Amino acid sequence: MIMMHSTLFALLLLSLSANAAEFGTVLPGKSRLAFTSKQMGVPVDGHFDRFTTSLSFNPASPAQASAKLEVELASIDAGSPEATDEVAGKPWFNLKRFPKASFVSSGVKVLGGGRYEAIGKLSIKGRSQIVTAPFTFREEAGNGVFDGSFTLKRLDFGLGEGAWADLDTVANDIRIKFHVVASPRK
Repeated sequence: MIMMHSTLFALLLLSLSANAAEFGTVLPGKSRLAFTSKQMGVPVDGHFDRFTTSLSFNPASPAQASAKLEVELASIDAGSPEATDEVAGKPWFNLKRFPKASFVSSGVKVLGGGRYEAIGKLSIKGRSQIVTAPFTFREEAGNGVFDGSFTLKRLDFGLGEGAWADLDTVANDIRIKFHVVASPRK
């Protein structure tokens, strides 16, 4: 009897995973890439308006997932017109030389309970670091919804050089937040 129940359970799991959708068509109008920095101890929110994401995620086999994100840095809204103008310059993003930033995953770790970690290479301003980005996944209205955040150290990427390297003015930690909505691949 126990063998029959375990066989039925295995067949049920196989049928569920065979029917699981692979989410990969990112819906830009429903997705968001934002950040929070601290200037003189005060949180300042900002976001990027233009970024592209290629994604392959099947909840039945999350270890096979992949993601690539490319951000058009000139699409930044740093919280005020003055800040947005400032971060375009050479001490910060140096947009003339480095117009884009990117993240390319090298793996996904399953944490359980709809929680995961994407590990990959983040490249900004010609510098790269391996980062871990915890995220949650849920299905909503037939789409896959990915929400996560991680902290980057801005000076590791040369963001805020010269006088801007003073951590009393702008903190080193920048919280990156993402909300990605993707429909199933057809």
